Amino acid sequence: MANYKDIHGTQIETVSSNPDNPSNGQVWYNSTDQKLRANSKTTAGAWASGGNLNTARRFLGGSGIQTAALAFGGATAPARVANTEQYDGSSWTEVSDLNTARNGVAGAGTQTSALAIAGFEPPATAKVEEWDGSSWTEVGDLNTARSSLGGCGADNTAALAFAGDPASAATESWNSSSWTEVGDLNTARAEVGSFGTYTSAISAGGTPPLTGKTESWNGSSWTEVADMNTARQGMGSSGTSNATGIVFGGDPSKTETETWNGTSWTEDTDMNVNRTQIGSAKNGGTSSTLGFGGTGVTASTEEWSGAGANSTREFNLS
Repeated sequence: MANYKDIHGTQIETVSSNPDNPSNGQVWYNSTDQKLRANSKTTAGAWASGGNLNTARRFLGGSGIQTAALAFGGATAPARVANTEQYDGSSWTEVSDLNTARNGVAGAGTQTSALAIAGFEPPATAKVEEWDGSSWTEVGDLNTARSSLGGCGADNTAALAFAGDPASAATESWNSSSWTEVGDLNTARAEVGSFGTYTSAISAGGTPPLTGKTESWNGSSWTEVADMNTARQGMGSSGTSNATGIVFGGDPSKTETETWNGTSWTEDTDMNVNRTQIGSAKNGGTSSTLGFGGTGVTASTEEWSGAGANSTREFNLS
C-alpha cells in the first residue's frame, strides 16, 4: 500500500501555522496547536451569512464582486429609496445617493465603475446614472423606459440592458455615451436573471408567464438554450459571460441555486433564506458572489462560495 510520501513525494510537513493556500490532499502537523490537519476541496457550493445592509429593501440594483460590491436604489415599505452602500467583504457602508430614488433598477459594472439602469419612480423611467466610485452622474437615457429589467457589463463604459416591465423583449447596448437598440429577446418578459457582458450575456427566467427559459447573447442576437430546472422570477444572478454564471432565490418563495456552464443548469446548495427581488454582486460568478436584500424588505446578506473551495479537516489523534 502506498504511503503519504509515495503519493505526494514528501513527508508530512511540520509547521507553526496553517499554510495559506494548501493543495487538495495536503497534510500537515501544526506544532503550535499540536494538531494534524489536511485540506480537501469542497464538492458543492455553500451560502453563509454576511453583514446586513444599513437600509433594508427589495427590488434593488447591484454590481461588483463578493468582496467589493455596490447596492443602490430599491423599495422599503412603501417608499422608494436612492441609498447607495458599499460592501468590503464583511460590512456595508453608506455612500452617495442616486440622483433619482427608484426600485426595479438594473445594475452593471464594478464597485467603482457602475451603472444604475432605468427602474420605477413612478412611472417606469429611462433614466441611467453612472457611478465613478464616489458619486452618481446622470448620463444618456435608454430608448425604452421600463423597470424590473436585466442588466450586465464589465464596467460603466460598456453594458447591456434587456427585458423589463411592461413585458419587453427590447435589448439595448451602451457604449459609454449612448444606448443603441440591438436584437430583441425571443420572449418578452420582466424580472429576469441576467449576467455577462455587452457581447456575451444570459437572460434567464422571468414573467409573464412564470418561466425557466434561458437565452444566450452573442453580441448581435439571442438564442434559446437549456431551461433552468426551476421556473422563477426576481432571482439574484451573477456571472462574467454567457458560458458561466449562477442564479439564486426568486419568486415564488425560492431558495434554489443553479449554476450555468454554457450548456446546462445544475442545481447546487440552496440559499438559507427564501427571497426574491434580490440585489446581486453581478460580476462575481459561480465561485464567489453575494445576494442581498429582497422580499420581506430585508437587510440580510448571503455570501456564496462555489465548489472547489479549500476545506481544512482535523484529525483526532487520541
